[in-house]
Amino acid sequence: MISRYTRPQMGHIWTDENKFRMWLAVEVAATETLAEAGRVPAEAARAIRNKADFNLARIQAIEEEVKHDVIAFTTAVAEKIGAPHSRWLHYGLTSNDVVDTAQALQVREASLLLLKGLERLRDVLRRRAFEFQHTPMIGRTHGIHAEPITFGLKLANWYAETNRNLARLERAAEEMRVGKLSGAVGNLAHLEPELEERICARLGLQAAAVSSQVIQRDRHAHYLATLAVIASTLDKVATEVRHLQRTEVREAEEFFSAKQKGSSAMPHKRNPVACEQISGLARVVRANAQAALENVALWHERDISHSSVERVILPDSTILLDYMLHRAANLIDTLLVYPKRMRANLESTGGLIFSGQLLLDLAEAGMSREDAYRLVQKHAMRAWKGGECFHDLVAQDKQIAKRLSGKQLERAFELKRQLRNVDKIFARVFGKAASKRR
Repeated sequence: MISRYTRPQMGHIWTDENKFRMWLAVEVAATETLAEAGRVPAEAARAIRNKADFNLARIQAIEEEVKHDVIAFTTAVAEKIGAPHSRWLHYGLTSNDVVDTAQALQVREASLLLLKGLERLRDVLRRRAFEFQHTPMIGRTHGIHAEPITFGLKLANWYAETNRNLARLERAAEEMRVGKLSGAVGNLAHLEPELEERICARLGLQAAAVSSQVIQRDRHAHYLATLAVIASTLDKVATEVRHLQRTEVREAEEFFSAKQKGSSAMPHKRNPVACEQISGLARVVRANAQAALENVALWHERDISHSSVERVILPDSTILLDYMLHRAANLIDTLLVYPKRMRANLESTGGLIFSGQLLLDLAEAGMSREDAYRLVQKHAMRAWKGGECFHDLVAQDKQIAKRLSGKQLERAFELKRQLRNVDKIFARVFGKAASKRR
């Protein structure tokens, strides 16, 4: 299922072919920069630029013998370059100078795709928020009817969170946009800091101010934790839609195509399968963030306990989140919404949801809050248990009638009064100009 929906660009980023292309880009950038500084012969740099290439099968065959992927890579590339210029390939570098710097290039490519996915989701949420800006529904706390909201407010909340996630990912991706060519223990024994900076700049990266043999993994932990936060937002949206699709609620549901089937045994079933996939995959992304946190603590200037982990969690998390963003945007874009059902559920408790407003109005009319609460709760519990109409019960109460006129009582039950500030909230979320245009 995932392979059918995930954009091929994201999967390509993490292929062995692309990984080695990124390694080659680092090697060529290093050689050309060193040639400009007079550290490598110019003709060698030209030869490496023009001839450097590899055959994936050849790298894999060499690695079977040497059991070292970077040595296998440099050997295969050196065969393509040929003597005598191949001796200048990888000059002054250690394995992780190439691996970590190239990984930053892969993460940068992956982040651009994830940002585009977030932008698409944000735009869909914005459009549908305005579509249902004034569609009333019941707000629920602890799963219980509370007070009225609009479906547009729910979508606006998701929009604002998606905007925050965009900003988070931009920051986390920028922290990952660093390379290092500081050598085996990070002391720049073979290259000057200025050369490291120039090589990184050639690749569109910043040079890490200080490193060991590796770029420090707090950056990676932060990045993957950010992906986990985004996945959790999508889980939150999916969980809410799953609730709204429950048979007893039926206020919204996933789009269900004409030929789609929900169950092998029950022809009536319309299941929230996209939402359940999103919620399930969010668990994987969150678990990967935990693995990234474990990678921060390495022995001394480097061990390789993080390496095998990252070969799994970086591709998996970015590919999964790309898929989840695609699914979530489609989910919201095609979401079936039922305003009449929302209104019916809103009115199903006979006005109980206005108890808070009635409490405030009685207090404002001179009744103590304690007496008002006790009085309103008495009628609310009777309506709750007996199925009577709360509005009718309070309308017959002489103590309430002494404080509130018939008109004032009706005002306590006005839906419009509860939702009078929706436009102002939208102006805060989307900007005043956007709200006015709508």
